[in-house]
Amino acid sequence: MQPVFIAGTGMTRFGKFLDRGLKSLAAEAIGEALADAGIEASQLQAAYMGNAAAGVMTGQVLIPGQVVLRGLGIGRIPVVNVENACATSATAFQQAVQMIALQAYDIVLVAGFEKLYSEDKARTFSVFHGAVDLEAIDDVLAGLARNLARSGAEADISEAGKSRSLFMDLYAGMARDFMATHGVTQRDFAAVAAKNSFHGSLNPKAQFQEVLSIEQVLAAPLIVDPMTRPMCAPIGDGAAALVLVSAQAAARLGLRGRVRVLSSVLASGWDYEAGDPARLAPTVAAQAYEAAGVGPAELDVVELHDAGAPAELIYYEHLGLAAPGEAVALLDSGATRLGGRVPVNPSGGLLRKGHPIGASGCAQLVELSDQLRGRCAARQVHGARTALAENGGGWIGEDAAAIVVSVLQKD
Repeated sequence: MQPVFIAGTGMTRFGKFLDRGLKSLAAEAIGEALADAGIEASQLQAAYMGNAAAGVMTGQVLIPGQVVLRGLGIGRIPVVNVENACATSATAFQQAVQMIALQAYDIVLVAGFEKLYSEDKARTFSVFHGAVDLEAIDDVLAGLARNLARSGAEADISEAGKSRSLFMDLYAGMARDFMATHGVTQRDFAAVAAKNSFHGSLNPKAQFQEVLSIEQVLAAPLIVDPMTRPMCAPIGDGAAALVLVSAQAAARLGLRGRVRVLSSVLASGWDYEAGDPARLAPTVAAQAYEAAGVGPAELDVVELHDAGAPAELIYYEHLGLAAPGEAVALLDSGATRLGGRVPVNPSGGLLRKGHPIGASGCAQLVELSDQLRGRCAARQVHGARTALAENGGGWIGEDAAAIVVSVLQKD
């Protein structure tokens, strides 16, 4: 297994771009990544292209990667289209890393690109609705109803997937369980959203750049108890891209300022049995730490999948950043804020940067690569050397359908 490096990054601003297509957005990010790596498109040996929603949103099915690349004059090379819910482009990254590590390729493009905004909101919500087992949708809704009854909260389940993403109901259910078992409050979730709004205000490519106080987050409209609007990641349009290279290619090309991929682990959920202590996220994180040869105490910066503000607190524990029951204490200490011991989501996270499903995983890796290269200006985590990205997608049974955890280190 040979070393793998990130040689170039590129990313559009995330936002509402009704006048731009997939080809335009992807071209911007890919062009930036190629220029950053200092290579020509003709030097690419393969491309792993992540897109999750084009089939629903634009009707472009089956060959979105080839369509995007042909528009840039890129052909001949193997193009692998990847779809894996919100973990789409993180999965594309993991697959590309493995192929370089196995010495199949030396220079590979990874890109995630998505359009989710539409005048027809029902079409957008249907994308998220399809990220669960639709043959078991009645079971999913029944589970949400049981959660509501157990917590004493109130919500109109019939609106899930209609006036809001079904995943906001799933995150709200997780939040209510976390509150019951850990003594966490709605204000704690609001503190996460407020922290990430400050980080997002420093990111020129974030979709939302307004700084919010905890009180403003709490006063915002309730989407589904206990989550107000700023606690829910917004949809977005956008693209992000990375150029990956082997050690031999990096030396041959004279590349500097590289970021090494210490590990990238993908796994899927399973049917938990009674008393099963294992869960998907902690399992994948443990595998990624072992493969990287580092532990959570050695991380300097983290980008995690905060599609709902409660997820950030939950994943503090899943990723080993906080001991069980200590997530709120970690947040309150300021450790996960810029200037703290291990800033989490310095990009603003999905909550403020936005969440174009197919691009979100790549965007996390772009942020972390740029952090390790010292290129993040006002939001720079000073002295950052080791970073972790966690990106989850879909929902089956009691957990995410897939999670990718990647560990990067400054070379």
